[in-house]
Amino acid sequence: MRVATAIRSKLEAALAPDSLEVIDESHHHAGHAGAREEGESHFRVEVVSTVFEGLNRIARQRLIYKTLAEEMANDIHALNIDAKTPGEV
Repeated sequence: MRVATAIRSKLEAALAPDSLEVIDESHHHAGHAGAREEGESHFRVEVVSTVFEGLNRIARQRLIYKTLAEEMANDIHALNIDAKTPGEV
């Protein structure tokens, strides 16, 4: 779970989230382009943070992509993002 651990660690440091779920969905994409046999290529991130207050959906996603730039360039093929403020939960 090297990639999932890196995702969790970086998002916790950057966003100080109220809640964070990092879900490896790679098994749903076995045999598809970008999927690796060992998994950890397709993820879903569900995060709630006050950092998102005042940011629209695109800005929230850009912040997450910037935080995970290294993983996006090397390990993550697909990232599904659900980013909310505490008031949106």
